[in-house]
Amino acid sequence: MQQKTLVMKFGGTSVGSADALISATQIIRDAQKDWNRMVVVTSAMAGVTNLLLDSARFFSSGKPDSLAQAESTLREKHFSAAETLIKNKSLLEETKKEINALIQIFVNLCNAIQVLGEASPRVLDAVASLGERMSLRLLTAVINEAGIKAKGIEANEFIVTNSNFQNAHPDFAITKEKTQALLNPLLNEGNIVITTGFIGANAEGVITTLGRGGSDYTAAIIGSVLPANEVWIWTDVDGVMTTDPRIVSSAKTLSEISYGEIAELAYYGAKVLHPKTIRPVVDAGIGLRICNTFNPTHEGTRLTASGKKNGHVIKAVTAIQKQRLVTIEGRGMLGVPGVAARAFGAVASTKTSVPLITQASSEQSICFAVPSETAPSVLNALEKTFAHEIEEDDIDRVWSTDDVSIVTVVGAGMRHTPGVAGKVFSQLGNNGVNVLAIAQGSSEVSISLVVDANDTENAVRTLHELIVEK
Repeated sequence: MQQKTLVMKFGGTSVGSADALISATQIIRDAQKDWNRMVVVTSAMAGVTNLLLDSARFFSSGKPDSLAQAESTLREKHFSAAETLIKNKSLLEETKKEINALIQIFVNLCNAIQVLGEASPRVLDAVASLGERMSLRLLTAVINEAGIKAKGIEANEFIVTNSNFQNAHPDFAITKEKTQALLNPLLNEGNIVITTGFIGANAEGVITTLGRGGSDYTAAIIGSVLPANEVWIWTDVDGVMTTDPRIVSSAKTLSEISYGEIAELAYYGAKVLHPKTIRPVVDAGIGLRICNTFNPTHEGTRLTASGKKNGHVIKAVTAIQKQRLVTIEGRGMLGVPGVAARAFGAVASTKTSVPLITQASSEQSICFAVPSETAPSVLNALEKTFAHEIEEDDIDRVWSTDDVSIVTVVGAGMRHTPGVAGKVFSQLGNNGVNVLAIAQGSSEVSISLVVDANDTENAVRTLHELIVEK
């Protein structure tokens, strides 16, 4: 058999129970028939990372929740799956002992947070990493119990990042060197390598995390630096859907989608793939597939350079909720250089990401979206930055709307099809949806528009009707 390398990532629900772990083990066994080198990236069990971080935050706020309850939940969740699936007594005891040691680290960290009265980003990363590290022990033992030769190794041993805790960026050159040095010998000995998603370590070896949902990104990083032939993301849906099925019950799975289209969908709220996942895979020219652990015979969605030309001009509709539009307006801005630079410098100082920007050609206003929870701090920063202009009446006001949603229609076919924007806005107008702001990227793969929060579902349903076969 030709040397072929596959990286598979299992999400939290895909390793979240004994039944899910049985499915994951069978998927790994089946993949072995076609792939002789496999790396499996595991997320924390569903709900565990939230439990860990919520506990840490309770302790830092001086309102400690029941640590004993959190400890008990973690133990019960991992131990019950282990006891159900691992029949080898010494393997079971060793697995429980290792997981217990990690739970004790969690308890110690929470006690330290309570004493200090605060939890730094570095400490929160240490806490958040524990879910993946427990899951690694459990999955490795379960796979070995099933008679599949597997070795567990934490990703912080070979993914090297900067020290931007909670949203660290990998150093690809050093990561490539370490990944190949550590993983290739294990793979060449016939092991399936099991590793943790979501976490890395800085140059000093301190644990960092890649941001929430970062296990997809981990799989893409490993796939790009080994390099692998393909990366498969196992989750709890059949792939990328035309929209959220909770809003539109007739939503369908897309069999193929381009990297450009998925990048827009991931950025604008589709939860199926972490936005950072795409770049390393594209750069390395690797195939990417999204599949359902609980429906493994479904082909899922394949991501390709060009996407499938299937007659759809618009392929999908997505929405980001809980946003606010911030506007800076005033006739004194007209022709004054540097206003936008100062505005976005002020936004950056609050560590807020801006998903959408629009500016009137008259230069009398700048309007952009920010997450609702950051809007007060953004407004405060802008008022400080432009205090002089506000005092001189060059800027009339800096203000934000109530909650809005960014609805995005995506489809590479829009680039070559006249009149798509007209159809989009006619469709919304005919269904009583008012558009507050519009933005279209130069790639023409997507059109984003802002609607009132109450119009979100109506807008998504209405636009989904445009996804029809030619």
